[in-house]
Amino acid sequence: MLETKRRKGESFDALLRRFTKRVQLSGRLIEAKKHRFHARDKNKTSLRNSALRRLETAAHREFLLKTGRLTEEEEKKNKSHRK
Repeated sequence: MLETKRRKGESFDALLRRFTKRVQLSGRLIEAKKHRFHARDKNKTSLRNSALRRLETAAHREFLLKTGRLTEEEEKKNKSHRK
């Protein structure tokens, strides 16, 4: 924990400047930015469910293509709209 005390006769701006300088020199800000967008690992159940969902949608899409309810052009058009 960084602690910066106000010196006698020091303005608030000077105190704030000194504090920010100490924070930058400590490297805590850089460390916090590194961990900011770190994604946690998913548990086995959610990984399994997402894999099953992908398999199910792929099988459904293949079924629609085989039965003629979905053409390859429509599928390509749908893929381009998803992005």
